[in-house]
Amino acid sequence: MQFTIETEQEEDGRWIAEVMERSGVMSYGQTRESAIAQVEVLALRVIAERIEAGEHPVESIRIQFADA
Repeated sequence: MQFTIETEQEEDGRWIAEVMERSGVMSYGQTRESAIAQVEVLALRVIAERIEAGEHPVESIRIQFADA
């Protein structure tokens, strides 16, 4: 499993980070780094919950960053 995180700076200065392969997995941060860290945590929580519920097969995880 491989996820790509895209980032973009909003007009108000905040950063948004989104996992492109998972709809709705996005997070805001005051800095690009904090937005990325928060969306990584969210993506891992979503994966963990699906594995615990038996909805997702266990696969190796790789996260790749893409510049906006």
